[in-house]
Amino acid sequence: MMHNMNNHVFKGHRTLLGSKYVTYGELELPLRKDLFDKANGFDWGTLGSAAQQLAFSILCQMSDKIVAKEYAAKFTSDIVKNLNSRDWVLHSMDVIEWINQNCEKPKKEELTLVHPPKSIKRIKKSNVVKDVCKELGITQKHLAEILEVPEGTVSSWAVKNEIPRLGKKAIEFYMLNVKNQEIVDSYRSFKQLLEAS
Repeated sequence: MMHNMNNHVFKGHRTLLGSKYVTYGELELPLRKDLFDKANGFDWGTLGSAAQQLAFSILCQMSDKIVAKEYAAKFTSDIVKNLNSRDWVLHSMDVIEWINQNCEKPKKEELTLVHPPKSIKRIKKSNVVKDVCKELGITQKHLAEILEVPEGTVSSWAVKNEIPRLGKKAIEFYMLNVKNQEIVDSYRSFKQLLEAS
C-alpha cells in the first residue's frame, strides 16, 4: 500500500484548560468512532481508551482499518503512552516504520512513502502570516500590535509558517470586525448621501 504523505506529521496539543486535539497535515485527525468506538476524544501519555482511540485513528490514517484495529493496543503501549508532553509531533515516516516492523506481512502490504518525481516542479507553499498581512494590508509589526503579542512571536510564526489555534481565532475575529466596520462605514456614507439629496 503506497501513501503520498510528503512527510506530514501528526501534532497533538493539550490546551491550558485541558482540551486536546490532534492534527495530521494541518487538518484535524478524524476520531473514526464509526470504525472503533472506544472514546469520545483523544488522549496520550496513558494506556486508556482515549489513547487507544488516538492509536487507532493514527494507524487507520496510515494503513487500513484491519491493521488499525488489530494493532491499536500495541501501538498505544509502544508509542501513544510515551507521548507525555503537552505538545508533541509524530512523523508519518516513524508510524510507517513502526507498522512495517510490528505488523505481520500477510495482513498488510509493506508501506512506503511516495516521493514526487524530481521532474515535477514543487509548488512553493505560501506563508500563512504573510498571506494574512497581505490580505489585511498591514505589516507583521502591526499584526503583533493588533493581537497584543510581542513582534518576535509573529516573526516566529512566519518562520514556522503556522499560527497557533488561538492566534488564528483572534485574526478571524479581527478580520470579521474589519469587514463589519466597512459595512457600517458604507451604510453611513449611503445615509449621508441620502440626507444630502
